[in-house]
Amino acid sequence: MREAKHIYDQYFGVLEPALKSKAEEFELIGYGKIETRDLWNFLKKKIWKRRTEDIHMHELVSDVLAIKIGDFMNFTTVETYRTTSWNVELNEEELQALLHTKADNL
Repeated sequence: MREAKHIYDQYFGVLEPALKSKAEEFELIGYGKIETRDLWNFLKKKIWKRRTEDIHMHELVSDVLAIKIGDFMNFTTVETYRTTSWNVELNEEELQALLHTKADNL
């Protein structure tokens, strides 16, 4: 299913340096590699839910630079749960691997 076009999608190229900067900031503080597209989706789905056509560029840049890692990680976790298929069939070997504990090795 294709995602609907967002009114601010036209600004992605202009905001990409700010998005890269924010992704690098999160990586520097120990959160691993975060993709600019993931930050962009967070902004579109969470921050820019109520979009305005007459928004100024400095407001968009400010929104990018104001992303807090906790908000982003919470959003990412919820989105992952929403899109994960819980109806996955596991064979016996996969089920045992999931349920296998460290205590079993002792």
